[in-house]
Amino acid sequence: MKKLLILMVIAVAVSSVSAARMQSLYTDRRAMRHGDLLTVLIQENAQANTRSSTNTKKRNSFRANGGSLRRINPFDVGGDVSSDYEGDGRTARQGNLVARVTVNIDEVLDNGNLVISGSRVITVNEEQEIITVSGIVRPQDIGRDNTIFSQNIANAEIKYSGQGSASSAQRPGPLARFFNWLF
Repeated sequence: MKKLLILMVIAVAVSSVSAARMQSLYTDRRAMRHGDLLTVLIQENAQANTRSSTNTKKRNSFRANGGSLRRINPFDVGGDVSSDYEGDGRTARQGNLVARVTVNIDEVLDNGNLVISGSRVITVNEEQEIITVSGIVRPQDIGRDNTIFSQNIANAEIKYSGQGSASSAQRPGPLARFFNWLF
């Protein structure tokens, strides 16, 4: 009897340990816990246009006539003052980013939402491209293949930057930056 009881306890312990490691045959294994991995599909398109225009005109005129004081001031005094200003400005910007980044689940919030963060560094010919993603994800937005679109990330912060000689060449030197600041 004791042997049977010990075998049953061992069987239950082994099945619970293996159940934690195994995936159910009927459900998908989605990222849900601290430390799980999730793949973010970044498909961001941004386009902005701004146009402003200003047109002001101001005209003042005055005339003083001597009238009854002609003996003292025989001249007619008059003048015109005018001011015109026209300004025009335009700004246009367009951006497109498509990438895949696998991130970690850093925290599971009380409501079940997941706090994520992660980065990907790609180095080619001594040029580094760095993509960083962070934000909050709802578990129901995670796809069956354990991916989520970047549009479904709340408080999303997606950064794409580069380091290397090509990036450095695009930045003006210290003397040029000083003169740009000065003028």
